[in-house]
Amino acid sequence: MSTTTSTYLGITQNLTRYQKMIASEPEVQTATAYYADNIGKVTSISDFVGNYRLLSYALKAYGLGAYVDDKGLVTKVLEGGVTKSNSLANTLSNSNWKKFATAFDFVGSGASSISTSSAVSATENDYVEEQFETYEGQSDPGVQLALYFQRVAPTVTTGLQIMGDENLLDVVQTIFGLPAESTSTDVNAEAKEIERLMPMSDLQDSKKLTQLTERFTAAYEMDYGPGGTDASSSLGVVSDGDSTISDTAAATSILDNVIGSDSTASYFESALMSAAQASFTV
Repeated sequence: MSTTTSTYLGITQNLTRYQKMIASEPEVQTATAYYADNIGKVTSISDFVGNYRLLSYALKAYGLGAYVDDKGLVTKVLEGGVTKSNSLANTLSNSNWKKFATAFDFVGSGASSISTSSAVSATENDYVEEQFETYEGQSDPGVQLALYFQRVAPTVTTGLQIMGDENLLDVVQTIFGLPAESTSTDVNAEAKEIERLMPMSDLQDSKKLTQLTERFTAAYEMDYGPGGTDASSSLGVVSDGDSTISDTAAATSILDNVIGSDSTASYFESALMSAAQASFTV
């Protein structure tokens, strides 16, 4: 069993416990407490976009943390809402924008809808999951992608949505050995091919979703793990005495595409990291 696969399995078997560990970290608690205490004070889109801490928290929860300084784009997405098929949230290639606009539906549901207990809880849960996935990516980008796929894929219903999410597309390309760069100009044809290889109904089937995720982790390890086909040429292998560190182009490229580029390693004390690593051994 590959390292990436065994780590992923160890995490999923203890997922609730690890998420609680992350939620209890001081930095996460502080950010979450601020969000919970202040989101109810928001009465307009401008209020929301103008509060950096609230906006940053919300965007990270939906995998859009890199856009916190692009207030113009965020404002246009929220002003367009999600009711009209041609709204910006519905037409941007990254489907996370639609999820974000649906959660913060100022236009359709009103400002008060974003601060209901269920809405706040949903955003907090997504934020904690995103932080967890980002932390895992510090040591294994493949595990981060696997966790993201496991969480987000069930919300996908079309091949076009897969193509609009770089993280999901990375996973699908790895599972089926598809080239990273397409030579086709027919996006719809590519989307149909993805649907043929991976029926969208499989993503709502927990057993089939798990099988797909495990196929990804195994394929990822073959490509990028020690001795993998892309290990030396794409990752670069640097000796570190007792261990081997894979740390360049391919890993950086994948991490750049994975949600939440902010480093969260500082969230975890050394004792927590040691305990987590020990539990991951399968």
